[in-house]
Amino acid sequence: MIRRLSPLLASTLLIAATVVLAACGATSSSSSTSSGSGASGNQPYQLRLGYLSNLTHAGAVVGLDRGSLTADLPSKTTFSTQAFSAGPAEVEAILGGALDAAFMGPSPAVSAYVKREALRVVAGATYGGAGLVVRPGVNVQSPSELKGKTIATPELGNIQDVAARAWLASHGLRTDTQGGGDVRVIPTANATALTEIKQGQVDAAWIPEPWLSRMVLEAHATLKVDEATLWPQGRFATTELVVTKKLLDERPDVVRGLIQGHVKTTDWIASNSGQARTEAGAALTKLTSSTLSEPVLEAAWARLFFTDDPLASSLNAEAAHARQVGLVSSSASLNGILDLRQLNAVLKADGKPAVSSAGLGPQ
Repeated sequence: MIRRLSPLLASTLLIAATVVLAACGATSSSSSTSSGSGASGNQPYQLRLGYLSNLTHAGAVVGLDRGSLTADLPSKTTFSTQAFSAGPAEVEAILGGALDAAFMGPSPAVSAYVKREALRVVAGATYGGAGLVVRPGVNVQSPSELKGKTIATPELGNIQDVAARAWLASHGLRTDTQGGGDVRVIPTANATALTEIKQGQVDAAWIPEPWLSRMVLEAHATLKVDEATLWPQGRFATTELVVTKKLLDERPDVVRGLIQGHVKTTDWIASNSGQARTEAGAALTKLTSSTLSEPVLEAAWARLFFTDDPLASSLNAEAAHARQVGLVSSSASLNGILDLRQLNAVLKADGKPAVSSAGLGPQ
């Protein structure tokens, strides 16, 4: 089910997280949850969940803050959380055995699956909210005028980095992972990219919300490409819910409980958008010790949509983009990356229509 949130308050961002846990600067909290069912529900389990402390992960942030995301986990299940600055760091944690589940972008999820088939996408979370901005003083009327320019992206291989490189390639502009080519694409932390845009140290940035809106409103940058305009109906997956194959195989009851909580949280946000915005903003302020202005929050929130559907067709296209720019092997297959059986069971129990895996796994 795809939900659109009306603009207003939203969240703050960055990820300078003051509460740190785990190697990549992760925020951690731990508590017990009750209810839920499943064949293994009477066995204790420690669920380790990752997410990004930014607006594109507002569903996770709100769900954790309210307790709704974990409320349906089986009894005797405890959980801990880790907040990361970008998806590739989450991939390292997943592949290193430090996480059981995570909210992450499609490109990092694809990368992890291609490397080891260690995870499965089990639900969608967010779509929209990214694009290309150009700093004041840089005249770019067509893509060709970006030749020789420098573009910041959040991290090599993250969803915005892949989108930027693929878009440039579609206009005949070469990039490479060392910052060479026709256009220099430089992985740069979001906060640093904002500073460098203001100081004229980079020419442009392909960036997610709320950094896109911050650059437009605070640094007077110009939005040149709203990524939504590049996709059918403006729908492109920004955040997915993934779990390890080990968790899915050994504790499907835990996966089911997590998905139930995620669906309930998404429904609650859609029905209580004003309160959700307030809670997301407050929760992210606690995580980052930074507050965004009201105009930035409203502009950023308006470009984001929260959903249960992983938008499998866009996942396939985003993987094709990663292959196109050499970040994923051209022979890599995504068959099996999705497993929507638990999600569709939850949706069916709620009287909602099933979502499609587009041939990328069981549904």
